[in-house]
Amino acid sequence: MIHMKGIRKKYDNGRVSVLALRGIDLDIGGNEYVAVVGPSGSGKSTLMNILGCLDTPSEGEYELSGDEVAKLDRNQLAEIRNKHVGFVFQNFNLLPYASALENVELPLLFGGVPAKERRDRATAMLERVQLGDRLDHKPTELSGGQMQRVAIARALVNRPAMVLADEPTGNLDSASGKAIVEIFAELHASGQTIVMITHDQGMAKLASRVVQIRDGQIVEDRKAA
Repeated sequence: MIHMKGIRKKYDNGRVSVLALRGIDLDIGGNEYVAVVGPSGSGKSTLMNILGCLDTPSEGEYELSGDEVAKLDRNQLAEIRNKHVGFVFQNFNLLPYASALENVELPLLFGGVPAKERRDRATAMLERVQLGDRLDHKPTELSGGQMQRVAIARALVNRPAMVLADEPTGNLDSASGKAIVEIFAELHASGQTIVMITHDQGMAKLASRVVQIRDGQIVEDRKAA
């Protein structure tokens, strides 16, 4: 589903150039649960941005579900993001004045899905993450764990090829984090492809495959113990 070959990313800041990725080769198949780990400054965030079509590589090939991402323009990238990628962020990234239901509906709204279908699909996803009784609650009326479940429902509502999770339990207490971990395990068991960016080795062990990145290069790619 994901094919990367020779991915390099260079940032130019005035007279200084930073090579954030130095030739990444990575293939991820359907229904894999992959953790990408590494220290701060290793290139994890840059790799995440390219995987999620939030940025494009300076060099190399990237194909997502058969689409050659590296050659797409900004509008095409936005379409690919909405169609193929569901995002779960550490800081939730929910609209503060919108209800849980309205937050989950957003990807469908951008995709032009009719109102009734939007509501039905968003409701079903919130019920799937056990928030069927919180449809009208705004983020300020929800706990951190509940907000992350709303974010997961939003990530899933467009039936993406891949869920890309960036430190999904980083801002949660241990009990809420455990609940989110269980949701990801259930998603993987149901056939969902998951790529999780984390610095937490404990979280990484929950994936079926661990890719370690350092200094912009993959230094290890192994099955999780």
